Amino acid sequence: MILEVCVDDIAGLDAAVAGGGDRIELCAALALGGLTPSPSLIAAAKTVPIPVHLLARPREGGFHYTARESAMIAADLAAASDAGLAGVVIGASRPDHTLDTDLLAALVAHACALGAARGTPLSLTLHRAIDLCADMPTALDTAIALGFERILTSGGEPKAIDGIAMLATLHRRAAGRITILAGSGIDAGNAAQIIATGVGEVHASCGSLVASDTNDGPSPSPARERLFGFAAAARRQTDATCVRNLKAVLQKTVGQVA
Repeated sequence: MILEVCVDDIAGLDAAVAGGGDRIELCAALALGGLTPSPSLIAAAKTVPIPVHLLARPREGGFHYTARESAMIAADLAAASDAGLAGVVIGASRPDHTLDTDLLAALVAHACALGAARGTPLSLTLHRAIDLCADMPTALDTAIALGFERILTSGGEPKAIDGIAMLATLHRRAAGRITILAGSGIDAGNAAQIIATGVGEVHASCGSLVASDTNDGPSPSPARERLFGFAAAARRQTDATCVRNLKAVLQKTVGQVA
């Protein structure tokens, strides 16, 4: 059972490792569902002792991309490869919320070429664009045909706990051909129910809510920072204890099943 922790800052990188995470999804702006991380954060991730997958998502909103946005995603894949990261997380759809097979095929081919050039394949994850597809089982078959190794999904619902039936359906349909990575709202309290669907990997932010007044930065006046809009009253931060607790539940539940 693999625990992937999604992080959007350097403190999150450290917390994911300290808590026992098995893999990291590296991004920015988790509050928006994750965007492409900055070059400096990518550089920092190079030193992490567990695999890191880069989320390539150039903007918030839907997943129908223009030619220029598609070029940005391709450049992000190159940045991930150049940094020596283990994989990339991508997705694209058409206005009717079917997968954009033309763009995805081009991006997969690009990622494969990058991996061949460096001598180490880039692991390929299809992100939650699939959760907006009307026919998720068919989209799963499409992802397999395109060459993806795993699909990050909440089962077509905002939270994975509400998409359990579809997660189970997708796991059965995958039949070992592709890995289902369940994500969105998963924590130590509901992980056992998620695992019961049969999925082999779990994705979580493992965050806890902290007040901006507890910021470790040098500013003596966080209230003034909030006044100017430089900080929110509270924010979610990757918590090593949350990672550790979720990991413990995963290990215990899998052990009981075994």
